[in-house]
Amino acid sequence: MSVKIITDSCCDLPLHYIGAHQDILEILGMPVHINGVDYIDDLGQTLDHNTFYNYLRNGFMPTTSQINAYRFEEAFKRNIELGHELLYIGFSSGLSGTYNSSCVAKSLVLEDYPDAKIELVDTLSASIGQGAIVVEVLKRLKEGHTIDELKQWVEHNRMNFNHWFGVDDLNYLKSGGRISPASAMVGNVLNVKPTLIVDHEGKLKSYGNVRGRKKSMSFLVSKIETHLMDRENGTVLLGHGNCPEDAALLRDMIKEQINPCEIIISELSMTIASHVGPNMIAVAFLGDQRED
Repeated sequence: MSVKIITDSCCDLPLHYIGAHQDILEILGMPVHINGVDYIDDLGQTLDHNTFYNYLRNGFMPTTSQINAYRFEEAFKRNIELGHELLYIGFSSGLSGTYNSSCVAKSLVLEDYPDAKIELVDTLSASIGQGAIVVEVLKRLKEGHTIDELKQWVEHNRMNFNHWFGVDDLNYLKSGGRISPASAMVGNVLNVKPTLIVDHEGKLKSYGNVRGRKKSMSFLVSKIETHLMDRENGTVLLGHGNCPEDAALLRDMIKEQINPCEIIISELSMTIASHVGPNMIAVAFLGDQRED
């Protein structure tokens, strides 16, 4: 039986990468509600990125929901009937109930397909950090690793996936309850750019502040220099919130100072951008132990 990797739209992988791996990779979209309309986050295909980010910039505040057990059940059954073993690489349980929905769905599916092979792993990661895990798993799947080996590898290495997010607009963190209104006001006046990480519990956590966009990007580069272990074979994911010029500048800074084997640039999906806003810039990669 062939192995199929299933993940969700919080992975923030670019469509060209997903298309190139569609035989072994499937993405389930998170529900997003904005401007009175319900969408399934399909990474910019139904509602293009520019339109979505324009909504954000014009003051529309989206809401997001977890993927329910029914949609997981449908996806699992469809792939089992095609003869696949399934490995779901899920959005952090520290940020969403989506992983729990996958657990409920697995139990339901096994009632009808008791011999099915369905493995689930909580990445304790988010956005391009989750995407970086998927990228590394697909490399190993192509090398011939079994589904059990892949699951064990993720569980053993997930704390080595570093996430670093440079946020541009503090108002979105304020709306999500992650900083106080007073902190947001002062930070915006002083041009403070907070850096966020995903901690050991898979939760978004404030790491520190720098003043100015260029310093924020330089800080991200310094963290790659500190934590990226394998520069000859390493992949760095670079995510941006509808700011391709900044992404190109950060890519050039990374190449000049570190020059990893591969840099994958991706525009952040509706799900993640709903909580951090436009102009976020982020990096993720497999390195040493993530900071907490």
